[in-house]
Amino acid sequence: MNLHEYQGKELLAKYGVPVQQGVLVHTVEEAEAAYKKIQEASGSAFAIVKAQIHAGGRGKGGGVKVAKSMNDLREHAGNILGMMLKTPQTPGGMDGDGKLVRKILITEDAYKPDFDSCKEYYVSILTDRDKKCNVIVYSTEGGMDIEKVAEETPHLVHKEEVDPQLGLQGFQARRVAFNLGLSGKAFKSMVKFISKLYTAYVKADATLIEINPCMHNGFDEMIAVDTKMTLDDNAMYRHKDLIEWRDKDEEDAAEVEADEQGLNYVKLDGNVGCMVNGAGLAMATMDVIKISGGEPANFLDVGGTADAKRVEQAFKIILKDPNVKAILINIFGGIVRCDRVANGVVEAYKNMGDAIKVPIIVRLQGTNADIAKQIIDESGLAVRSATLLQEAADLVKEAMA
Repeated sequence: MNLHEYQGKELLAKYGVPVQQGVLVHTVEEAEAAYKKIQEASGSAFAIVKAQIHAGGRGKGGGVKVAKSMNDLREHAGNILGMMLKTPQTPGGMDGDGKLVRKILITEDAYKPDFDSCKEYYVSILTDRDKKCNVIVYSTEGGMDIEKVAEETPHLVHKEEVDPQLGLQGFQARRVAFNLGLSGKAFKSMVKFISKLYTAYVKADATLIEINPCMHNGFDEMIAVDTKMTLDDNAMYRHKDLIEWRDKDEEDAAEVEADEQGLNYVKLDGNVGCMVNGAGLAMATMDVIKISGGEPANFLDVGGTADAKRVEQAFKIILKDPNVKAILINIFGGIVRCDRVANGVVEAYKNMGDAIKVPIIVRLQGTNADIAKQIIDESGLAVRSATLLQEAADLVKEAMA
């Protein structure tokens, strides 16, 4: 589950991580009140207006602005609220449609009076599944695209691997601060920052925390100025208080609908829709589509109850994607019999009528597979059946020709 910046900061603060203070608002009037509140607390006329969407690079699209006065604040808040913000990370990138900005964060200016002593760093924590450990990635080049830094100056990007069973050791946190060139109070502040950030990562069951920038604010304090945070969906039963933080407006509409229907669906960029039972078979099916010359348009696991209603729901979700030119149904009849699935496909197809305008290939293998093939072949519908995986691949290739 992806979090907004303001949510990530609230969660980090819970674990003692110093964060840039801010107020979430939805209107220009609320922004004005937030600006006054921040002014009183900080004594500075400067404030930052930040669009809240699930995408990085907001500044590049005009979604982050500095307000030096109330007039600036009104102008920036009015321009950002309601805009379709395009960033390198929104769908389609800078050439795409962007994302609608429904709320903004008004924050304090993190820079302190001694501007020259301020310094930005990059810090993130994520899981390295290959090495089976957590990794702290950090750099002196904060505030920049870390991918660009890694490509052009890889020696400036450091990694600290942490054994999840042992946890972060003191010497590792000190090594991070040392490699960042810190000393004195700033060194100690970074050691504390890294330690608390790692605690937040583990306790919150996060899969990613990215602080860019982590700022040395001039008073030898390290502070999270921006936060990108992703929580593990499989661990949300331990964080029921955070479930309400899910922002469905920021997610793909078809994925949200599938989730509500109990279907496991992930939209991809291809042209062949997939309907499968079981994650492993789904991955194999996508490989088959690729080999046949197509591109998988989605991952969709209907689970072990592929009845007519469930198949129809899956059809509707797959067909929401205008790029889909064919659909491959690949079901292994173990718990659910193949003939039941075949009847479900036929019934769902009849219920949807003219809504289905693309070729459908059905490969059923397992219990009563021969009966299932007969049901499909005798249905009189524009559905083609296959028994072998290669046969299904050939039919997909033919459909895409």
